[in-house]
Amino acid sequence: MEMTRKFKITYIISVCLIVFFLWLGNEGDNPLAYVGSELQYSVGVLDSDYALVVRESVARSGVVASTPSLVMNSGTYKIRLEYTAEGNDNAIELWEQGSKAAGWSLDPMHTVFETEVTLAKDVKQLAVKMNYGGTGSFVIQKVVITPDTVFYTDSYFMIALVIILSFVIYRLYEKHLQKPITQEKLVDWCVIVGVALLAMSPMFSTYLYNGDDLCYHLARMEGLKDGILDGQIPVIIMPDGLKGNGYLNAMYPYLFLYIGAFLRICRVSIGLSYKMVVFAANFGSAVCAYYAFRSISKSRRTVMLGVVLFTLMPYRFTNIFSRGDLGEILALTFWPLVIVGMYHILLGDRTKWHYLVIGFSGALNSHILSVTYVMAFCVISALVYVVRIWKEKRYVEIGKAAGLTILLNMWFLVPFLYYYFTEELATNILRWSGYYEQSINLSNMTQTISLYNKQYFSLGLPLIGCAGIAVIYLICEKKEKKTSLDSYLAFLFVLGCILTYMTTGYFPSLELSDYDFFNSIITMLQFPWRFLGPASACFLFVGAVWLSKSNILKPYKNIIFAMLIALNLLTVLSVPSDNSHMPYDDVTATASKGHDSKMAANIGIFYPHEWRLEGVSDEKLTTSVLVSDLNNVEVSNFSKKGTKSQATYISNAEGTYIEFPIQNYSGYCAYDENGDKLEILDGEQHRIKIMLNGDGKEHTIYVRFGPVVGFVIADIVSLVTLLACLYPVVYPRWKEWRNREEEENIIA
Repeated sequence: MEMTRKFKITYIISVCLIVFFLWLGNEGDNPLAYVGSELQYSVGVLDSDYALVVRESVARSGVVASTPSLVMNSGTYKIRLEYTAEGNDNAIELWEQGSKAAGWSLDPMHTVFETEVTLAKDVKQLAVKMNYGGTGSFVIQKVVITPDTVFYTDSYFMIALVIILSFVIYRLYEKHLQKPITQEKLVDWCVIVGVALLAMSPMFSTYLYNGDDLCYHLARMEGLKDGILDGQIPVIIMPDGLKGNGYLNAMYPYLFLYIGAFLRICRVSIGLSYKMVVFAANFGSAVCAYYAFRSISKSRRTVMLGVVLFTLMPYRFTNIFSRGDLGEILALTFWPLVIVGMYHILLGDRTKWHYLVIGFSGALNSHILSVTYVMAFCVISALVYVVRIWKEKRYVEIGKAAGLTILLNMWFLVPFLYYYFTEELATNILRWSGYYEQSINLSNMTQTISLYNKQYFSLGLPLIGCAGIAVIYLICEKKEKKTSLDSYLAFLFVLGCILTYMTTGYFPSLELSDYDFFNSIITMLQFPWRFLGPASACFLFVGAVWLSKSNILKPYKNIIFAMLIALNLLTVLSVPSDNSHMPYDDVTATASKGHDSKMAANIGIFYPHEWRLEGVSDEKLTTSVLVSDLNNVEVSNFSKKGTKSQATYISNAEGTYIEFPIQNYSGYCAYDENGDKLEILDGEQHRIKIMLNGDGKEHTIYVRFGPVVGFVIADIVSLVTLLACLYPVVYPRWKEWRNREEEENIIA
């Protein structure tokens, strides 16, 4: 059976129409305009035209208004300010990461100021600020930023994505006509894709919804992009972080953020790049749940129930839209594989120990704190079934899983452990706890359809229903029918109940905090709601599997299945939308709502204090070199690009030194113009400090990061291990495809 010509033409026309409308809706080159009322201002009043009016009565001068901080690509931009001024000392300024980059005086005889600015590199926190001179009135009507080319390439990326997906769908349909795909498989993958898109639907807004930790994860994604362009793979140092002084990236897992980083390299906006990472997490959650449930149940109803309930569980949505905790979002993706991996190793098909390797590796490359939960789960599970492990020698599979996991993740573990144990990093801020203060009322656990509260945490009615199914099965079903899977599910149910209890105010965390051992644990965990992730996964498994096995509930299976699905689908209705449902403020709007949020305006980028070198503060960071003796040391031709910098100097005295505006993390090297290695010392605020040659001649110092031999070896080990794991999977399929191609050529 072949596709008709009519179908092909219709398909091509449909794709072309979609591409045309995407191109027509491109707003990447639209000006970014802020009227006075949309600026961030500290003084002044608004007039009837929404202009900001500053008068002498404010009794102050200096910066009075600013645009939000913007993440902008390198390139040329025009800045236009519409204003009226009476005094002579007003100015417009350009700031980047808290430092003034440029400034221009405003002529009171004019009402419009225009200038062209070229950004040599991508910037993280660019803001246009208006400086009031202190005399007369100063009226700020509008600030307009216009790109010479485009702000971002979102529409072009979407066009490319549509074309690629259209081609893939076409080829799959072509193969389906030759060798039909089973209806069950088609339905399964339609559900997986549909649920992932449904979980993503609240992010289909034109703007990027803010969350508590979103600014940090945007900084991580930008830092990865900068590190890749700097030639680092994997990226250890964010070269442009902390005003270009560099920020350590190796301490927070970042593998899946490479998706967003590569999109940023293609000049896709930071907003859409982040959304694509979240979509990958949603799709990955559905896929992981699908394969996990399929490995322990033959019931398609169970598999589909697991996919829907897991992908749309309330705690995932809380993390995405309220907390903005991308690390925990990604780590949650792999909990189903961890749970079934431990089951197969302890009680099930011991040849499927690779499920645990994938699940553990996924969590490890997502969120360090979540890995401690995974490790604790694995240890507790092993202790519960230690007798069976010993009798059936299942410790062999445990050893295989542990060994392969370590080898696969050497590339991340080696730098992480090296810096953690050898570097003087600021980690005290990680050791705090509002554990008992953040305990949850048990009454909240049933809530499913309200995320308007920023501190909303719940299991939700569907998962409470799963726990109810477990209670019915354990109490009412005949014991002689219980299998090893039932035993494991009973363990999961008990564990889920314990974890849920530990999140509530009924758990005596305040009293236990008087004991050093427990206090050290809760100060690391920080918040009790983190237990909701694994607890939700535990209840999900027991409810979905036991619903299909229960004889008592058999007459009601269809209705229970429908109710659980329906209740869970309501989760997507609960996401806050700031009560603005229209993408345009009015018909004359210069850009759609969210045009600026695609560049992280009103969200910003933030580099936390943890993982800095101990004692480093923002206000003491410099962007240029410092010397010990201005009278005897002359520095010229200082430049810095990524983690590479150089400075030419002449010193007329011994004992002088230079400090580079680079944080002195281990791994940096310094050389002179002859290629001889120079010793790097620790300077003020942990800047790189190098002693100078005081012979009165011109010398050049070159500073760069890496390559670090130990890190490179770890990278090679992980890469070789990965290739060795993929070979027995990929090669037979490739060989089969080659043989089929040869047979078709012979027939032709």
